[in-house]
Amino acid sequence: MKVLEAGVTEGVFPLARAEVIHRGKQVISAGNAPEEMHFDLASLTKVMSTTALFLDLLEERKLGLETRVAGVTAEDLLFHRSGLPAFLPFFAEALATWPQLQDAKCPPETRAAARAHVVAAASSTPRSARRGAVYSDLGFIVLGELVARVGGAPLDALFVERMKNPLGLSATYRRLSASLPLPNFLAATGATRPREPAPGQEGLWSVPPKPTRQGEVDDDNAWAMDGVSGHAGLFGTARDVALYGQAVLEGRFRAPQGWGRDRSTPGSTRALGFDTPSDEASSAGPRFGKAGPLGAIGHTGFTGTSLWVDLDRELVVALCTNRVALGRANVKIRDFRPRFHQAVLDELHL
Repeated sequence: MKVLEAGVTEGVFPLARAEVIHRGKQVISAGNAPEEMHFDLASLTKVMSTTALFLDLLEERKLGLETRVAGVTAEDLLFHRSGLPAFLPFFAEALATWPQLQDAKCPPETRAAARAHVVAAASSTPRSARRGAVYSDLGFIVLGELVARVGGAPLDALFVERMKNPLGLSATYRRLSASLPLPNFLAATGATRPREPAPGQEGLWSVPPKPTRQGEVDDDNAWAMDGVSGHAGLFGTARDVALYGQAVLEGRFRAPQGWGRDRSTPGSTRALGFDTPSDEASSAGPRFGKAGPLGAIGHTGFTGTSLWVDLDRELVVALCTNRVALGRANVKIRDFRPRFHQAVLDELHL
């Protein structure tokens, strides 16, 4: 696709892969990255792992939307209305306590202690009394731990058992203490640990950065959690993302009250675990989700990834890039995503 070539030449990202499925058939497979390229999927972890696993356990009646954790309901966490803040740099305190986390030979028990510290910190963070939708990594850290506890296994093991194997995915968490071999193709992200602050995070921590290692999750809080969290940590291909989206489209995962927006929270665009296209400046572009009454659901990832599913058009669009390799201050992806989704609809005459 010419739009992907333009993204590279315009400095939006170094590498990209797009996979599009329409009415069950692959119709677009494009990009300068090989099909087998594994990307850090970032917050697509929230939908492909945590939300999917929650809905599996919900179907089995092992938990419910009303299940409470850290003083709120699971439904509140899924709709991002729990009152928890968007982000806190828990990794900074973990690194101050266990500086050996930056050592490639850090003992597994040290990584486990740091992980427990981050989980406890997220679970005990005070919530805002003001009701509203605040997209929260902290909420999905907490939700991921609930899923693991109810599921009876660590989150990465549950993902393999309930998602990766049944759906035929190559996606996986990359637990740091497991020292997993690198895949043949892996898109680079940042160059240091901690990563440089994202726009708006300047001054929140003062940990001296050190050179990073390949194959470790980009998100610093997920990194401090040994690479396994409910909010980030998955690595996978664009094909993995598309296959998961197709499974959602086919009803493999079901929201009990459908995929509509949270009607109890004014101004929210959130569906259960997912997002919906915003009324203005949607990352999916102005036409996606406007073909009928069902609309669309999707999610984006900080590293430059996204999944959008147009329920009426029966269209799944997966885009994977490593835009953060050009620096976190590079936010050209914001304008690129709508252009890309417009180009997909144009190419398919939809």
